Amino acid sequence: MDLRVKKTHDNLQKALIILLNQKSLENISVAELCRIAEINRGTFYLHYKNVHGVFERYFNEIVKDLKFSYDFPYDITKDNLAMLTPEMIQIFHHVKKYEAFYRIVFDEKTPMLYYHKLLETIRSFVMESHTEETGHMSKQQLEYLASYTANSIIGLLLQWHKENYILLPETLNQYIYDFHRLREVLQKKIKS
Repeated sequence: MDLRVKKTHDNLQKALIILLNQKSLENISVAELCRIAEINRGTFYLHYKNVHGVFERYFNEIVKDLKFSYDFPYDITKDNLAMLTPEMIQIFHHVKKYEAFYRIVFDEKTPMLYYHKLLETIRSFVMESHTEETGHMSKQQLEYLASYTANSIIGLLLQWHKENYILLPETLNQYIYDFHRLREVLQKKIKS
């Protein structure tokens, strides 16, 4: 991608974050977005039809990175989570990288649209992944598993948001690792 084009997209994303901290997406005009991004409207319309287009592009960039972060432990362990280490968990590093976006998504004043869009995105990751382990499940069971898993992830992120992202991603990685190990221990106890 041409550096000028990249700079234009980056400036628009930064301006969008600034404005989303002040108002909802529907109330942001192209003119004010361009003013803050320091680009002219002609340049804007060369790349986008409207403000929603900027949001969609940014959201898709975030989703791509989130998908990589979600899949990373499964890819590295080849779906054998018994080999999982805290360092393999990447979701919290992803959220830290895009913290400004997640602060908006989880803010109580923000319309639930962004939250639901994120939830459905994570659900889709679960639905697409782990087909070996879930192949025996009915479609309905898989839907509930996807909702359970996605809401667990969102719940952790909401708690982190509530605490103003103070904990380091590495600390949260360790928590997830410990929760995973606890589940394994409980499953062994149930079987015996």
